[in-house]
Amino acid sequence: MAPVPPGIRLFVSFDRDQWYKALTFILTFLLYTSFHLSRKPISIVKSELHKNCSSVIELATMTSSSSSSSSDSQQASPPSLHTDMDCSWKPFDKSNYKQLLGAMDYSFLCAYAVGMYLSGIIGERLPIRLYLTVGMLTSGLFTCLFGLGYVYNIHSLGFYIFVQVANGLVQTTGWPSVVTCISNWFGKGRRGLIMGLWNSHTSVGNILGSLIAGYWVSSNWGLSFIVPGLLIAAMGIVCFFFLIEHPNDLKSIYAQNSSPGKSVPTKSWNGVNGNTEVYLQYKDNKTQSYDTELLLPRDSVRVPVQPVVVVKNDSEPSAISFMGALRIPGVIEFSLCLLFAKLVSYTFLFWLPLYITKAAHLDAKKAGDLSTLFDVGGIVGGILSGVISDKLGKRATTCAVMLLLAAPTLYGFSMISEFGLGPTIGMLLVCGGLVNGPYALITTAVSADLGTHKSLKGNARALSTVTAIIDGTGSVGAALGPLLAGLLSAGGWDQVFYMLMTADFLALLLCSSLYYTQLFSLL
Repeated sequence: MAPVPPGIRLFVSFDRDQWYKALTFILTFLLYTSFHLSRKPISIVKSELHKNCSSVIELATMTSSSSSSSSDSQQASPPSLHTDMDCSWKPFDKSNYKQLLGAMDYSFLCAYAVGMYLSGIIGERLPIRLYLTVGMLTSGLFTCLFGLGYVYNIHSLGFYIFVQVANGLVQTTGWPSVVTCISNWFGKGRRGLIMGLWNSHTSVGNILGSLIAGYWVSSNWGLSFIVPGLLIAAMGIVCFFFLIEHPNDLKSIYAQNSSPGKSVPTKSWNGVNGNTEVYLQYKDNKTQSYDTELLLPRDSVRVPVQPVVVVKNDSEPSAISFMGALRIPGVIEFSLCLLFAKLVSYTFLFWLPLYITKAAHLDAKKAGDLSTLFDVGGIVGGILSGVISDKLGKRATTCAVMLLLAAPTLYGFSMISEFGLGPTIGMLLVCGGLVNGPYALITTAVSADLGTHKSLKGNARALSTVTAIIDGTGSVGAALGPLLAGLLSAGGWDQVFYMLMTADFLALLLCSSLYYTQLFSLL
């Protein structure tokens, strides 16, 4: 007999539940990757909506001069110089283009922040799979609509604002849904590591979004939106067919596969006084509830048909209220901390490529490619913050240390124009890790911990609401950051970085009560 191949041995070493966990991990990772992939194009396309027209004029002049010198017999025609209105996309061709671009960011993020508070409450009361599918399909639609503005030559600011607001609202279906789903499948053991690895979907989505948008940004920026829009819609269809919300959902499949009328492996169970035996039995055309199966686990013993005593628990814990979620210890503190941490992260998300274009004098594609290094650092920072917080058991302290180290890094990053390419790459990686580390930890492991806090007494129907409150509050900061960056950058990029450093210190201050408590517990 031939030996079993090593790959097959690896496959059979995992049981069915482990395979379903792996499927849920990978699927939710890809689902939220597509969300961030569809958000990134706007930051790449900004430098194309308003070009550096002086370089375009210079290029046109050189080309015209070259052609006139090569033709001595013909009179050289005067060069047709591009104006701002020729080389930029209306209405972003004016001197206030930074404010207009900031308003587009603000419209998306403000709608996202408002919608997030409602999304968690709605998500607790609807099937996650259907809720997430509808959100992804509609998000794909609105992302494609933005790109169609290029195809149909639309120059109305109101159109782009409307698309951004609508997209911001429907994208709120994503985060509470995937966090609830992944938390249902994975317990608290090594949650920081698991969530740190899983949360890298944010940076992976940003990287893929940058590369996809950058590929078409100079030739046809409409495709920079249409392709990501089609991708998130396709992932919505995948979600509908394959997402399993909770391990308990599989029990209905097992019950349906059981043949009616046949005896089922059961285990006897003694009553309170030790005298009563109860057997699990499937009747014709009926299946027992999962509550009964948990009470009466099965083994290899088969028993004949006997009268059944069904113990069923019809009382299911109700979804937690908004005010009830706020009363969970730590929810308010971490929510306010995330407000300023996410302000910093999303300012980089929406403005980093344009800053690199202006400060390092690179074209839109090269700036977009270089900005992906910030997200690579974010992946490492998210994983490290999860591992360290697991080892120490101190999530607030881990956030505080990374926030403290991020401030001087932000100051160094403001001097990027004075660096060479090597130091710039290193600064992007370090800054990405320190900025995104606390943000990733709070939105994943901390949210999951608080959503299953001991004060809830086992009520698992609080996770989506808690996640939405924390991320919704953070999204307020995410809306303010890009808006302030658009306003302050008119007076110089230094002012933007002073704002980011101030936000970083405020995030550190707002979670001080939590890490002080954790530090004193070590003494």
